[in-house]
Amino acid sequence: MKIAGFTFVRNAIKYDYPIIEAITSILPICDELVVAVGNSEDGTIELIQSIESPKIKIIETIWDDSLREGGRVLAVETDKALAAISPDADWCFYIQGDEVVHEKYLPVIKKAMEDNLHKSEIEGLLFKYLHFYGSYNYVADAHRWYRREIRVVRNTGNVLSYRDAQGFRTKDNQKLKVKLIDAFIYHYGWVKPPEIQKEKIKSSSRFWHSEQKVEKISQELEDFDYSEIDSLTHFDGSHPLVMKARVERMNWLFDFDIKEKKLNFKNSVKMWIEKTTGWRIGEYKNYRVL
Repeated sequence: MKIAGFTFVRNAIKYDYPIIEAITSILPICDELVVAVGNSEDGTIELIQSIESPKIKIIETIWDDSLREGGRVLAVETDKALAAISPDADWCFYIQGDEVVHEKYLPVIKKAMEDNLHKSEIEGLLFKYLHFYGSYNYVADAHRWYRREIRVVRNTGNVLSYRDAQGFRTKDNQKLKVKLIDAFIYHYGWVKPPEIQKEKIKSSSRFWHSEQKVEKISQELEDFDYSEIDSLTHFDGSHPLVMKARVERMNWLFDFDIKEKKLNFKNSVKMWIEKTTGWRIGEYKNYRVL
């Protein structure tokens, strides 16, 4: 069984993406790992080149900044990395630049790949999610945060990144048939110094909006305030070992009263039902669980 990882990145230093941690978190179970490095304004290419592993395969890309519909450019860059994977790979393990896998889940993930290797009806593996917010001590738990997504796909050549690269579909736009596994992706995209978070939001808004809308967002977003979040809960577990240094050098303060819920009545009821029954009303599912 051959496993290939893949990811894409641009301006990782400028916007403080934990891309090194993301890559090295899945590298132990990968036989190769493709990194599509986009045209950057910082030393991103040198940063990726600094990873001392013969498994790393770097491809340099140019982002089409004119693609402004629904974050489409992110899917295009994902597809470039996926297409560069060796044809003899069985599974393709996707990791985004702000996602990290805890080392305790690597055996679980690899076993799921082995168990489903010859089950052709299983086209991918579905992961659970933890969305960290504000600091490494809090996890977002409101209804709007997606709780599952595909991060492993079978290397059939018939899979493409979907919409803004959150998930995948077949080339004829069919949802993938997947197996839910007991492993989490730790999403750290909302844990950055507030001033960098502000600049990242300004920059990434151009992948969804017109120049006029981007300019308006830039003018209105004077500061980024993490305390405006609607609902959080404490994280009492451990972070991946590759995140240790990053967690220790956090240099901004964020504290939140988890009893404080800024939810309207409808979302409060939805949250209560989910926590009571496990059923998420109206959940977006870009997959078919087998």
